[in-house]
Amino acid sequence: MATKKNLSDLKEAVAEKATASATGATGSEVRVQKLDKKGRSYGTGRRKDAVARVWVQRGNGKITVNERDLPVYFARGTQRLVINQPFELSSRIGQFDVTCIVSGGGLMGQAGAVRHGISRALVAFEPELHTVLKKAGLLTRDSRVVERKKYGRHKARRGTQWVKR
Repeated sequence: MATKKNLSDLKEAVAEKATASATGATGSEVRVQKLDKKGRSYGTGRRKDAVARVWVQRGNGKITVNERDLPVYFARGTQRLVINQPFELSSRIGQFDVTCIVSGGGLMGQAGAVRHGISRALVAFEPELHTVLKKAGLLTRDSRVVERKKYGRHKARRGTQWVKR
């Protein structure tokens, strides 16, 4: 690092640092739109044991899960509500088509994985949505998984019943 010779050099350095921080060029990451050749953005979503690969592109709001429509694959309204949360929070309902492939886990875990994937894909498509989705907690993976069964136990923690007499 170069040393400053006089007060004017120091003032210039402070001014440069202030303009750099105003433009966001310091340590903070500048997010860039990431699209493939077809104009889609990609996001991987995970919850419990479910993994969702999600592609988002401009469209009229059609959501396809494992080559089936959303109401066919996710019959419960609560599951569809969970999936549509990123669009509601970002005010983008009906503006994007979603294609996703989901595997593993149960239906509610898969719905959470799709929500996580949609959120990540939306951030890749529109980087300015990051703060809105991050504050709502939609970019954080829910890492809770079922604890494994241990030997000498009936379940993960349930021991054998003990009889005194």
